[in-house]
Amino acid sequence: MLLLAASLFFTTPAPLDMPRAEAYLVRDTDGSRRLEDRYDVFDLWLYRAVVGRWMDDDFRVFVLSSLDVLPPAIYGASSETRSSYEAGRIEADHKSEDQLRLMVDLLSPVIPAEEFSRPRQKPRGYRDVRYWQGTNATAIVCTYLPEKSDVWSLATWELAEGDDFAEMLVAFEREFLDKREWATLAQDASDASVEEGAKPRRRRKAAPSERDLLRRDLRHGVAAYPNWRMTDATEFSIIDCLPGRGFVDTLTNDFPVMRSKYAATVPSPLDGSNTLCVARIYSNREDYLEAAGDDMQWSAAYWSPQRRELVAYLPQAGESELLKTIRHEAFHQYLSYACSMISASPWFNEGYAQYFEDTEDDSWKIEVSGEDLNRLEDMIPAVVGMDYKEFYAGSDAERKLKYRLAWSIAFFIEKGAPKVRFRPFENLKKDYIEGLLETHDMRKATGAAFGSADKLKNFISEWKKFWLRRGL
Repeated sequence: MLLLAASLFFTTPAPLDMPRAEAYLVRDTDGSRRLEDRYDVFDLWLYRAVVGRWMDDDFRVFVLSSLDVLPPAIYGASSETRSSYEAGRIEADHKSEDQLRLMVDLLSPVIPAEEFSRPRQKPRGYRDVRYWQGTNATAIVCTYLPEKSDVWSLATWELAEGDDFAEMLVAFEREFLDKREWATLAQDASDASVEEGAKPRRRRKAAPSERDLLRRDLRHGVAAYPNWRMTDATEFSIIDCLPGRGFVDTLTNDFPVMRSKYAATVPSPLDGSNTLCVARIYSNREDYLEAAGDDMQWSAAYWSPQRRELVAYLPQAGESELLKTIRHEAFHQYLSYACSMISASPWFNEGYAQYFEDTEDDSWKIEVSGEDLNRLEDMIPAVVGMDYKEFYAGSDAERKLKYRLAWSIAFFIEKGAPKVRFRPFENLKKDYIEGLLETHDMRKATGAAFGSADKLKNFISEWKKFWLRRGL
């Protein structure tokens, strides 16, 4: 971890999102199946090129990048695994003007000038310093080559509305270029993430696995931020900026137990040995919402299948509430990997997520008196056929009712169905998962699980008997 001194530029960390992944279901020669993630190669390059990004209260954005690897436009592929991208990456030549210009074009927040300029006086510690913003007064774009390096770095500073450009340029040179500790910062941070990640593999001759490379990227993504940490375990990694270590220690112990329970309850037919579960945890809701974007402003946590991240924050209610939330979201994460990122039905996905979140058997009761049980019974055929738009539609009370019904179905499958005579629902979960992998369609998977209208009718009947008995 690099420890950065206070600076005009290094204010609030704004880490990049993880590269977007596209899932492929691959069958190996031995007949086993596995998830293979492929990425837009520009996303992979950008994530590794950017060393750090910061934003101040006036929305000035400062970005540091290391220009050590050529962008994918040079060698032309569009979508690759991390391993194939790593094998084909090409180091940049610091003497090539064309390569430098190409990378500045791709990373600059403004259109670079045709001709660069230099500071009036070259700062100490640099072989070369160049400005590329030309007459544009909204950003400073500076490439620099430290004296003891063969790698160009790029610093861009997007200014706030109303800033005096001349004053901000003086501030940039005084607060950044003239401070020699920043001269090699971009390369030092990039090197630190690779070196630290390489230590456990020093004796291993084989090429790094997808899991290894993902860990390396995670480490790279937080190496420049002193308040962010990375914690590793066999099947998961946690990156966080929490004020203490207590919760992460608890989660490190609890997460493998949770995953074992998920796998025992909903087994995956896929080989998951090369996947990695990632959790990103913010220390407060404000930073979480800034990262989550407009679509997730209502949320307490979420699982992002595209980014392959479980994202959460420490709520005012404390660590116990956060752990409860993570138990829920981590099941969504597990099921996504178990089903090769094919979207599972909300009755199954939300039902089992709620089942694992609520560790007490009676956390959500089904009232057998009055109309509650009959109302839920009538809703089952519609709810098991819903997609997420339909499941989340309606008022808060209507959504809560659907969640409670989904939970009651999962609870019945685990606690009641095994006791039904002749065990007619013994393979329901297996048939659902296989149906999803075969058809890529959540409604067809539900059809495969229940088999026929008569079987669904029998399931509903046994579900009702189970909850009637529990209410007596």
